[in-house]
Parts: sequence; C-alpha cells; structure tokens
Amino acid sequence: MPTLTTYQTRILPEWVDYNGHLRDAFYLLIFSYATDALMDRLGLDSQNREASGHSLFTLELHLNYLHEVKLGADVQVHTRIIGHDAKRLHLYHSLHLVGGDKELAGNEQMLLHVDLAGPRSAPFTEQTLARLDALLDEQSDLPPPTYIGRVIALPPAR
Repeated sequence: MPTLTTYQTRILPEWVDYNGHLRDAFYLLIFSYATDALMDRLGLDSQNREASGHSLFTLELHLNYLHEVKLGADVQVHTRIIGHDAKRLHLYHSLHLVGGDKELAGNEQMLLHVDLAGPRSAPFTEQTLARLDALLDEQSDLPPPTYIGRVIALPPAR
C-alpha cells in the first residue's frame, strides 16, 4: 500500500497571499484536516471522543515548505504512521498535487492521546492500537520520509 491519502482540496482564494501562493498558516490547516481524517480512520472520531472523553492533542510539529503551491491547485495529503507507543503517535504528512509525486510540503507531528477529564495522557484502546499496527504493517516497505527528524538550528560559528 502506498501512503494513505487522508485529505484532498483545491487551494481557495482566501488562502493565498499577495504573490498568489498558499499562505504558510494554510499549509498547517490542510495538514490539520488530514490529521482529523486519520483520527476518523483510527476510530477516534467525534462519536468516540464524546463516548470515551478521549482525544488526540498535538505535542510538537515541524513544517517544511518545499515548493510553491498556487491558487486553484488541487492538492492531497499522504499520511505515514512513523511509530507509536501506548499513548503517543508519530506521523508524517506530505502535500502533493493530485496525481503528482513531488512533495510540496512536509509535516511531522507527535500526538498524545488524552483523557479530556484531566486533562492527562491516556493509553490508546486495543482497537486503536490494532488499527495503528495494521497501518504500520501496510506501510512497512516504504522508505522513510526525507524530511523527518529535522532540527532547526544555525550551523556552528566558525
């Protein structure tokens, strides 16, 4: 299985800047919608959140802007499960033109499963863990994303 396509949209006029390019904040909006779709796929949808009182919170993310995205472009998000433990999910979203292979932007995220009554961290259910493991297995032959594990830093001064 290739990466999972989690979201698709056309770039709207209100999302672009004075240069006709997608504004930086809207890259993250698109990736946020992709995370919502992944949550639905994992069984962490609105009905589950209401019934269990649990949800996913974003702990950290990195966003790499790789190529221009222009007004009217049809784009889609491909999502990779990088790993998980009992409470955390490490994922990677990549933005592409619909039908294209070139990565336009990349978004690495670390998410935490949270009991909203605390709020405090909570373990995933067995069903969610099984779905995560199934996605990991389906994606196991894919090479690691190029822009994962990056750190923001200036090179050492000479």
